[in-house]
Formats: sequence, C-alpha cells, structure tokens
Amino acid sequence: MTKLETVIQPAKFDAVKDALIEIGVEGMTVTEVRGHGRQKGHTEFYRGREYTVDLLPKVKIEMVVPDHIVDRAIQAITNAARTGKIGDGKIFLTRVDEAIRIRNDDRGENAL
Repeated sequence: MTKLETVIQPAKFDAVKDALIEIGVEGMTVTEVRGHGRQKGHTEFYRGREYTVDLLPKVKIEMVVPDHIVDRAIQAITNAARTGKIGDGKIFLTRVDEAIRIRNDDRGENAL
C-alpha cells in the first residue's frame, strides 16, 4: 500500500476528486492548507497599500491506495490538476506497511 499526499490548487479539487473516484479510490482525507513552493507568493494592493501574500491557499488530499492503482492515481491527479503554470502542486508517496480498520479489525488492503 502507498500513501499519496497531494497538494493542489483549490480550484482543481473537484476535478481531482472526480478523477480519483472514477478510478476506484474509495477514501480520502481533505484539508484546506496554506503554503508556497517556488512561486513564493505574490503582492496585492488593498486601499492603496501593497501587501505581500506569501502563503497561498491550497488543498491537501491524503489517501492510502493499493499498490496496483498507484500509477493510475498519480496519472488521474496530474491530468486533473495540471494547468502548466507554476503552483500546480506536488504529490508525495510514502510506503504504508499496515492499515487497520478500527470498527472490525480488518487489516491491509481490506481496511482501505
């Protein structure tokens, strides 16, 4: 099993969620986060004053998927989230040794 942590633009969330559901991803945790990568934020003007906005709103999606759909999940995320511009996001992969469903003690992929 592999944990995918994906940070994307908020406007792309619905498209990414739909793409993941379409390939069979059944569970995910979604968090609204703030951060920046290479773009380092931007400046805005409000009432004639300049402000630096260095932490931009993003959406973080976390999911654990069986190994046989990891590549399809990555492809679904990149196809749905990509605009081709800086700030599209990142995907981080981590190996998961075990998963346990608290309700009934299912283990491994059955717990997903």
